[in-house]
Parts: sequence; C-alpha cells; structure tokens
Amino acid sequence: MSSVTASGSMPSRGLRIGRHRGVIVAIVVFAILMSINGLMSNGGLSYFDISSLATGGAPLAIAATGQSLVILTGGFDLSSGAVISLVNAVLATQMQDNPASIVTWALLGVGVGMATGAFNGIFIAFLRLQPIVVTLATMFIVQGVTLLVMDKPGGMIPAGLSSALAQDAVPNIIPMALVLLAILMLLWLWLKSTRFGTAVYAIGSDMEAARARGIRVPWVQFMVYVLAGGCYGFSGVFVSAQTGAGDPLVGNSMLLQIFGAVVVGGTRLGGGRGGVLGSMVGAYILMVVVNILLVLNVSAYFSTIVEGCILILAVLASAISRHSILARHIRRSFVRFNAWRNGMLPNQGARPLQRLILPGTEAPARAIPMPSIFKRRAEAIRYAMPAYVCFVIVLVATEYYIGNALFHWGYYNSVLVLSSFLLVLALGQGTVILTGGLDLSVPWTIGLCGILLAGMVNGHNGPLIYVLPLVLLVGCLVGVANGIGIAIFGISPIVMTLAMNGILQGLALLYCQGTPGGFSAPLMRWFMTDKTGVVTPVVIFIVLFVAAAVVLHKRTPFGRRVYGLGNGERVAALSGINVDRTIMLVYALSGFCSALVGSMLTGFSGQASLGMGDDYMLPSIAVVVVGGTLITGGRGSYLGMVGGVLLLTALQTLLAGTTLPYATRVIIFGLVVLAAVVALREKHS
Repeated sequence: MSSVTASGSMPSRGLRIGRHRGVIVAIVVFAILMSINGLMSNGGLSYFDISSLATGGAPLAIAATGQSLVILTGGFDLSSGAVISLVNAVLATQMQDNPASIVTWALLGVGVGMATGAFNGIFIAFLRLQPIVVTLATMFIVQGVTLLVMDKPGGMIPAGLSSALAQDAVPNIIPMALVLLAILMLLWLWLKSTRFGTAVYAIGSDMEAARARGIRVPWVQFMVYVLAGGCYGFSGVFVSAQTGAGDPLVGNSMLLQIFGAVVVGGTRLGGGRGGVLGSMVGAYILMVVVNILLVLNVSAYFSTIVEGCILILAVLASAISRHSILARHIRRSFVRFNAWRNGMLPNQGARPLQRLILPGTEAPARAIPMPSIFKRRAEAIRYAMPAYVCFVIVLVATEYYIGNALFHWGYYNSVLVLSSFLLVLALGQGTVILTGGLDLSVPWTIGLCGILLAGMVNGHNGPLIYVLPLVLLVGCLVGVANGIGIAIFGISPIVMTLAMNGILQGLALLYCQGTPGGFSAPLMRWFMTDKTGVVTPVVIFIVLFVAAAVVLHKRTPFGRRVYGLGNGERVAALSGINVDRTIMLVYALSGFCSALVGSMLTGFSGQASLGMGDDYMLPSIAVVVVGGTLITGGRGSYLGMVGGVLLLTALQTLLAGTTLPYATRVIIFGLVVLAAVVALREKHS
C-alpha cells in the first residue's frame, strides 16, 4: 500500500528508511551479536546452536508479537506473563498423550489467551478504562485462577507436543520454531495490509483523529486485545512443549523480557510506529545477550539487571529526536545559560524572568483558576465516602460470620497493624498516581531494602541507628533515579519503573547470592509486634504518619504542586510549577515509603525473604483507586486512600477467616479493584 506526503508526492527513500529505522537497527544489532556469539563459541555456531536459540526464543517472540499489537494502539498489557502461566498449568493438568487431546488442548490454550484478551478488551475498549489498571488487575485474577488449577510445579506435558513444536520441521535444516514464526509473520503482513491493520496504526498515531475518520475505535481495540491474548496463549503452549511440565509461575519472569523485546525491536511506546518483525528480532537479541553472558560465565543474577538496562537504553535510543523531551531539556538549558550570561536571571540586576519560555510558547496572561477549597473538599468526600461505607459493611459481616470484631479493640489493633504497610505505601504510590504516573518498582524496592536491613543489622539493635537511615536513603535514590528517567529523559513511567524493578531484583540477588541472611533488630521486632501494652507501638506511629501525610497533601506547597501537575503538565508548567523537580520529588517519596515498608516487613516477620514485596504491587495501587483517586491523576485525597486501605485490609481479614483458598482470595481482590475503577471512573471516560 503506497503512501504520499502532504504535498502529494511520493515519500523519499530517506523518509521510508526513517519509518523502519527501529527494525533496521534491531536487525543490525542482532547480526553483530550473533557474530560475537559465534566468535566466542569453539568452532563457530553449529546447527544445534542455531536450533536451540530459535526454539528457546520462540515463546518470547510470540508473546512480544501480541504485546506489539497492543502497544501499536497506544496501550499496555501487563497480563501477558500471567496468561502464559495459566495456559501452561491447564495443559500440564489436562492434556493427554494422544493426538486428538494434544491438538484440542493446544487450541484451547490459545482460546484461554483470547478469552483473557476479550476480558481486558471489554473494560479498556468499551468502558474506556486505563489499560495499565485493567491489565494489572487481570494479571492478579489470572494468577489466582492459575493457582486454583495448579498450586505448585508438577503435571506432565505429552512428548507429542514437544515433537510437534520444539523439534525440526526439516531434520537438521529448519527448526519448527522458525517455520511457526514465519507463518505468524505472514499473517501479520496480511493483517497489516487490511483496513483493520490500517486502523491499528491510525489509533496509535491519533485516536481522536481516527475516530473522526469513522474508524470504530472500540471494536478495533477490543480485537487487538483478543489477538494479543491469543499470542500469549500460543506462547504458553510453546513453553509447555519446551518444559514438558507445568509451573504456575513460569510466565512471571517473562513480563520484563516481553516489553524489552518490543522496545528493542523499534516499536514506539505510545503507538503508531513499529511492527511484529522488530519485536521478534528484539526477542532474539535478548536471547543472544543472555547466551553471551552464559559463555562469559557471568552470574545469572545479572540477567534482570541487563534486561532492565537494555529496556531503558532501547527506549532512550528510540526517543532521540529534535522533538524529544531530552532535546527540549537541552534547549532549555541553553536558554537558561544565555539568560545567565546576559544577566537576565532573577537577582542578577536585570529585569527578572518569572519563567523561561521556550520559543513558540507563551506565558499565561493570568493565573489559571483553581477550584475553591470548599469544592475540592466536597469532591474528596464524595469519592472517598464509598470506601468508608463499605468498610463498615465489612466490619458488620466480620462480626456476623467470625465474631469478636465490631466491639473488640484487639480486632481493630490487628487491622491497624496489618494496614500499616499499605498506609505507608499509599502515600508514595498515591502521590505518584495523583501526578498521573505509576510506580511499578515498589515490589523490589521493598525487597532490596528489607534484605539490606536484615543483612546489615543481623539481629542487633546497635547498627540500626545508621542502617535504617541508610536503607531509607537507598529507597529515595531509587525514586530519584525513576524520576530522572521519567522527567529528564521522557521515559514512560510504566517502562521506567518496570525496568527499575528488574534491576533492583538483580541487585538484591547479587547482594544476598540468592539466599537472604541476617535477622531484624529486636527493637524493630518489638515495634511491629509487641502486644504487652494497649496498642502495638506501630499503631501510634501510623496515626502520626497519617496526620503528617494529610498535612503534606493539603497544607504544603509540595501538595499543591502535586495536584497541579495531575491536572496537566503543560498547565502546571505555565502556572510556574517546576514540573521536573516535582516529578523527581514525587518518585523519591514513593521510594522512601517503599523502603520504609521493607524495613517494617522485616521487623514484622523477623527476617527478609526474596519476593517479600511482590504481594504489594496491586494492593498499593488498589487502595489508591478504591479510595476514590482518579488513576489518571488530579483527583483524590490521602484520607480517601486511608479508607481504601482499611476496606481492603478488613476484607482480606474476613476472607482469611473463611475456608476460601488463597487463590480465590486473590481473584476476589482483583475483581474488587476492577469494580472500584468502573464505579469511580470519570463520567466522560
């Protein structure tokens, strides 16, 4: 399908090459890495080496194909790894060793992925909810379903599936994996040439313009998520053929790799540019990098660090242009330097500049009107009240089904102790969300800081006086790094914090060599668990923390800047808010809160553990959303988040007192989050 420029002429060769720059660069990088890999191998690469690489990278390439479709429309899908795990668990428990069963369940595996994609698509396309929240909730729901199917590794995949997918199509000539990827590529090329394929790119480039041109945006988005889910399902089938057994966590580690493959392959985050070929090549680039590290005998703990760094560097490389955020920062720095040189900065004796404006922008003639304090308070109460009402309902239900709740102080003390972790996280994550961002580095910021604390104090109170401040400083530095990547380099918050989470995981594993050591200080243990008094000491701390957080949000210039930034970066900048500094401070606060929770969890349990923060990623977002905060920023209150924390903690306590398995409770938790997002979404969304 040919295209023309605005003047009606055919696009130049340079322009056509520019459109495919990402995939061209990816192919060149892949060729260089393969050459290096060949030079490092004794005798060069054999057919066995190539076949192993092709087969090993196929699941990632297939999953990256699905993620590419979603990202091309401007979306994100965090449920991809969970779908792969679910399909693997289903096949390991249901597939029988006969051709009919193998074919049937392989197709059903793809169908499971498509059904999950349809679930995502309904909420995203038709209810117009944020993809990040929907797919994150779906990830937890699917993980719960997976645990119901298989709660630990086991089961068996028939050898026939491995023979069909993971062997050679032509013995010693062509691996079956390459044939399947070629078929998938041909299907993509056909789809790209259809009206549907054109609509995918149009939506990713400008959704409103696509809508104005008559494209049925909701249906295209819905079908994209269905097709993406089918790819994740097929990836799960291929993983099953490779492993020969089931593992309910097999897909979890693939999430970072999937995003890395898509970005390395040249697909632009935000949509409109890229394609499947680049993502497939990107997947194999990551595989070759891992192989090179293995040949160099580098510890496997470096893998997530390398993947996270590659993702960040790939995003930066794809974003380099004269219109990028980084380029604007450089131009602004030159403007400020020239103003300083000419004595035009404030306090330099010349006419002060209220704000340095880049060419092409104009300063506002007057201050931008803000809602009245009364109106903001009324709105905050309106959206926060449902969480408190539901909390009371859960209290009554707990009293009715379990007892010893409604009129017993011990119950409330326990709820407050269990709520303390989320109350702290809600301040950090909630402040980030109020600015329109998201922090997915929470899990391993918690994990790394908890491991550092336990390892350095090692059961003694003395070192706590300097170790605790040091650990909190580490959390702040993690947040500052996130903020710099987002504010200065223009990296998407989702990608930056997801990559940072992988880097922190690798750093934690390197520090403890896979086995966390040491114990919490006895003082921290007393602080979190002592019951000799009327209240546990942490409860007093939490009351003071909540009061300070409310003051921070409502009574300080920082809080006002956070709400201003949530209403739009450009509006905030024109109002005189230092956007970059505010973003960095917001993420530093989130890192500080995560580090504090890591320290508290270590004190609560007595020691640190790998993955100790994993269970807090969805809840840290859920309590903010359930408390009435708008996921896109600008609306919400910390008191509402407190209501969300109390509600979800009380709900977890109620569910824990029933006979429901843990997996079912995870599913209910995810459904509650989705219900809250639907109920509290903006009317025009």
